[in-house]
Formats: sequence, structure tokens, C-alpha cells
Amino acid sequence: MRRARTLSVDTRGATLVEFALIAPVLLMMLLGMFELGYNFYMQAQLQGAVQRAARSSTVQASSGNTDAIDDRVTAAVRAIVPNATMTFSRRAYASFGDVDREEDYTDVDDDGACNNGEPFEDANGNGVWDDDRGQLTGGGARDAILYTVQVSYPRAFAAAQMVGLSPSFTSEAVTVLRNQPWDAQTVHSSVLNCA
Repeated sequence: MRRARTLSVDTRGATLVEFALIAPVLLMMLLGMFELGYNFYMQAQLQGAVQRAARSSTVQASSGNTDAIDDRVTAAVRAIVPNATMTFSRRAYASFGDVDREEDYTDVDDDGACNNGEPFEDANGNGVWDDDRGQLTGGGARDAILYTVQVSYPRAFAAAQMVGLSPSFTSEAVTVLRNQPWDAQTVHSSVLNCA
């Protein structure tokens, strides 16, 4: 009985047991903060690289040189994440107000869709009605360009997978700039009928 009473008041080793209970949670929190910081840093670098590349894309000298501009963004991202995969997209619009807007159409039958021969404005010149009026090009003089870069890379720390997150992280940077006025703006708009 006396020995049991002695053990109940003996606190030697309690700190070690408490640390063993808290350490996994603390470690997961630290790794999570490192992962979050790494992803924020990568996003900031990507946004900066996309802004520089987009600005380079707006001058006439680079109008046909989009691969070299994309290569600069790739180099900036891969300096931080060597095994990142990237996709690039450019859409040209006549004005900033047209960005991410569908082509205008007259909804004769009030069904909310462009169909049954209803007239529409073919703003991008491809002959069909689109829910995005932009052209998949670098555009011409005075066009507003939507430049999008999507980056995917493996997570830096395995702790994210332990809590159920995907093994890779995907980030996107988007910017819209207007091309320099080196020439008259080309208009591709015509009126056609929906299918």
C-alpha cells in the first residue's frame, strides 16, 4: 500500500509522457504551416512571373513569340519547384468588358439557350455560338488578353497526405492586359444563326 502511495505522488517522467502525447499533433501542425507557407510563396512567385510575361506579351515584337514567353514563366516556376507541370492559355477580347462573357444572342423562344436558328453575334469568328467570346490567340493590336497559367506540383511535405489531402497541389495565376496599339484593332464579329 505504501508503495502505491509513493507511485501516485512520483511525477518523474511525466513530462516525457506528456511530450510523447503532444509531439505528433505539434509535428503535424508545423508541417502543415510549412506546406501552407510553401504554397503561398509558390503562388506569389507564379503571379509575379505571369505579370512579367503578360507585360512582355503585349508588345508587337513578341506577338508571335508566345513560346519564349511561356518558357520564361516555366523557368521562374521550376527554379522553385523543379518537377512542376504547367499549362498556358491566352484568350483575346476586343475590350476588357468582353472578358469571360458569352457571345450575344437573341433568345427568341425564351429557353435560356442559343438554339433553333436564333441569331447570335459571332465575336470570335469561329462560326459557332460560344459561352466565351474570346479567341484562343495572343490577339492583335489593342486587344485585351486574358493570360492564364496553371501549375501543378507534388506537395512538399507528406503530412498533407496523412490528413487526407491530395498528393499534388494545383495553383493558377490569371492576368488581363491590353496589347499595345501598334496597328488598327481587327474586328472579327459577324451575325449568324444558332444550330
